[in-house]
Amino acid sequence: MNGLMKTSRSIAMALCAIAIAACEKNAVQDITGSLPGSQIKFFNFAINAPNVNFYANDTKMTGLISATGTESVSGTAFGGVGSNGLYSAIAPGQYTLTGRITATVDKDLVIATAPATLADGKAYSFYTSGIYDPVTKKSDAFVVEDPLTDSFDYTVAYVRFVNASHNSSPMTLYVKGVAPNTTPETAIGGLVPYKSAGVFTAIPGGLYDLSTRVAGSSTNAFTRTAVTFNVGKIYTISARGDVTVTSTTAANRPFLDNTANR
Repeated sequence: MNGLMKTSRSIAMALCAIAIAACEKNAVQDITGSLPGSQIKFFNFAINAPNVNFYANDTKMTGLISATGTESVSGTAFGGVGSNGLYSAIAPGQYTLTGRITATVDKDLVIATAPATLADGKAYSFYTSGIYDPVTKKSDAFVVEDPLTDSFDYTVAYVRFVNASHNSSPMTLYVKGVAPNTTPETAIGGLVPYKSAGVFTAIPGGLYDLSTRVAGSSTNAFTRTAVTFNVGKIYTISARGDVTVTSTTAANRPFLDNTANR
């Protein structure tokens, strides 16, 4: 056996040994590398929007794997939140965030775009919004910061309001306790215009009815009943849909989404 063959055999044996060790139940893995410093989650709230995957520049941030092991064409449907509502880790920096069609027809076509500068140690949410235009194949989009903090009171819940309803006026979110919760009707921050977010507000944990109203009005624009907020958790209530729709079952009806931030 010549020297080259001996060397190749030695390398192969070494690689096999490493692979076997890595597969052992008690194998030690190196997890000392640092994690990306920013976080982001993705909402597909554009009315009539196709299913999408979400990207930061050309890096896919959300996606589904089918039973065959290939990427599913399902993606995130209208009214859905990518990655089951979890944040995706991402390196701080400047990005073009997009939603791209997952279906075979128009595969990877960009339908919504928003620029964002993501800071180290901060969290964000990207929303497709407005009405998807089937001719131009475009919708609105926006990004808001999610000012999460580790120094909060674990005996209460925190709630904020994001307005993703394109034809709504600025609205205030109100919560009212449902028995046995006796919390009186409480405003969650102030008026929030379209493509904007309110502040996180501390409330007692429990069961609540939710409503939104525009300035000077006693008529509810959006409502949702029997929503539970657990202590030690942080929640975002997002308004989506068309405020002119009166149906209680239409997909584009006014709706308040509840997604936990933490």
